[in-house]
Amino acid sequence: MEGLFRQYISIHRLLMKQLNELLEKYQLSYSLWQVIVYLEDKGTSTLVDISNYYQVEKPSITRRVHRLQDYGLIKEVPSTNRREKIIGLTSEGKRVYQVCRKEITTLEHGVSKGLTEEEQQAAFQFLMKIQDNIQSKEGFYGE
Repeated sequence: MEGLFRQYISIHRLLMKQLNELLEKYQLSYSLWQVIVYLEDKGTSTLVDISNYYQVEKPSITRRVHRLQDYGLIKEVPSTNRREKIIGLTSEGKRVYQVCRKEITTLEHGVSKGLTEEEQQAAFQFLMKIQDNIQSKEGFYGE
């Protein structure tokens, strides 16, 4: 289906703009939000784990972590391995997560307005299949 990527990228940009505007009230961006979400979902973690999960270079994660530490949203957790930096959310970080999560859920409901539950489920499955194809490189270049 020609134009699929163009449409997806257009929607992605619009959604990221709205999401960043929403997060801006909390001095956050989507890239900072990703670290908070990871720590909320997985608990304390290393920078390497976060970097691998999002497939982002470790220096990028390190910069994000320093910024979130400056905001008091994450903290370093004591570790027996001095070479490994373990981080977790502070109580303020958990509070900000809850507040932002509610607002993001409202945004999600707004952008999916008019879609039936079946359409939402089909869209979710569609996007998951594309993600799987990209990760496995199936169907690339006419294979």
